[in-house]
Amino acid sequence: MNISKINSLVELYFKKAQVVNGKKPFLKWLKLNEPTYTWEDVTLKILKLSSKIKSFINEGDRCLILSENRPDWLITDIAIMNAGGISVPIFTTYSASDYEYILNDCKPSIIIVSNQNQFSKIKKIINSDIKKIISFEKIDTDSLLIKEIIDEEIDEKIINKNLKRNMPACIIYTSGTSGNPKGVVLSHGGILSNCEGAVELLETLIEKKNPIFLTWLPLSHSYEHTVQFIQIIVGAKVFYAESLEKLISNMGIAKPTIMTAVPRFYQNLYTKINNNFEKQNGIKKYLIFKTLFLGKKVLKKEKLNFLEKILNFLCEKLVRKKIRKQFGGNLQAFVSGGGALDQNIGEFLNSVGLPTLQGYGLTEASPVVSCNLPDLVKVETVGPPFRTNKVKIAEDGEILIKGENVMLGYWNLKEETEKVIKNDWLHTGDIGELDNNNYLKITDRKKDIIVNLGGDNISPSKLENILCLNEHIKQSFVYGDKKNYLVALIVSEKEIKDKQIKLIIENINKSLTLIEKIKKFVLIYEEFTIENKMLTPTLKLKRKEIIKNYKQQLENLY
Repeated sequence: MNISKINSLVELYFKKAQVVNGKKPFLKWLKLNEPTYTWEDVTLKILKLSSKIKSFINEGDRCLILSENRPDWLITDIAIMNAGGISVPIFTTYSASDYEYILNDCKPSIIIVSNQNQFSKIKKIINSDIKKIISFEKIDTDSLLIKEIIDEEIDEKIINKNLKRNMPACIIYTSGTSGNPKGVVLSHGGILSNCEGAVELLETLIEKKNPIFLTWLPLSHSYEHTVQFIQIIVGAKVFYAESLEKLISNMGIAKPTIMTAVPRFYQNLYTKINNNFEKQNGIKKYLIFKTLFLGKKVLKKEKLNFLEKILNFLCEKLVRKKIRKQFGGNLQAFVSGGGALDQNIGEFLNSVGLPTLQGYGLTEASPVVSCNLPDLVKVETVGPPFRTNKVKIAEDGEILIKGENVMLGYWNLKEETEKVIKNDWLHTGDIGELDNNNYLKITDRKKDIIVNLGGDNISPSKLENILCLNEHIKQSFVYGDKKNYLVALIVSEKEIKDKQIKLIIENINKSLTLIEKIKKFVLIYEEFTIENKMLTPTLKLKRKEIIKNYKQQLENLY
């Protein structure tokens, strides 16, 4: 399939549906008693739903999707675009004020919700401009049930051929680490060009095994939203996880070959496996040590001697194979995005037999910019840029991106758009560098860099990642802008006391430069969560919100 010649995401789906076996299993929600949808089922549902949506909207109308991940999500997304609408997916974890802001900002014509639980979040803010509400399950208002729409007969099955690559496909609201969410308008061509780059990257993995994806990152996130279309291109079978809590057991059922996730997931995975390793002794402990040692050598393309090759073979059979089996046994690659993955975690996972490719992107770039290659992983980097976009580093170190994947702009925010897109280059706000292999390395967020009283630039995210490698530190927040030393908020279990954390930090400080050392800390037991507004829906720290809540405690450390 020549993706560069395809006009829209709708055309992409129907072209694939024509060549794939209609009876082939396609979408499966790992919820009790939920059926598996074949390609034939999905195609018919898209056609019927888009016919119904078309009767309520004009071309370019916004159509809101508020749902957890499930097969109906993908069906709805494509049906909206086929009907001539613009899909507006929103997170199920937003606050009431976020929902109100988004509805007033994009003014949707129709709202699609999954169930009563989701509907109750927006019920009070729906106004008379909404032409229709469509729901996947029964809700306590006059809505069209998707099942009833699917059961209807339609006169003609229309595929929208008027869509062009430069037209808006969706508006994805960035979760935002501060302020109101911004609506990022992504084009059909932007997402298609992103898919083109991703498919080139995944080619070697797809050849080895039939692709199976397990999806858990919200489809309202630009990363997972684009992954949907990659899944379509490669003809994958897609499983939707029940929840984050059931993710590991769901992996055992789905047996995925590829899985995308954010750094927090990999951090938890690292802690879980590492804790298990710590309990071992004797020959098992020796084999684990060798697995990690030799795994890192292989990862860095260092030659193994004859004895090391034999030992590595044993490690593969006795350690790595067992670990892979816990995650379904078929994993070709974890793909990490949505934030910086700590180098130690990347090396650890790759060494224990869980290939982990770190990539980089942002919603405004549709979203992926670069990713490590399966045959050359440099864990300290986010890989080479996709062929479908250009990357350059500005004089101040900021990463700039140019290509069809760059957003059309922020919805209703002309000035904000002009601030970040200058001469067709997207200013990412991230600081980075390109190495001799053209691999991109992210060093920090431009606006999150701490500048101390001495004028030194310090990366808080780097230090937070290092702190969280310790099993007793669940989360951390580093503070010290315009100060003469750094302090931190440390989140831990209730049984952990100040003295233990003090010893841990003293040990960590030994490997840090003088300006990076954490001099003082506050130990807290309440986690930063989406619910208390201190994490974004993609689990990034909301720095301004954390400072607002803990400003006095932090300032008392000076």
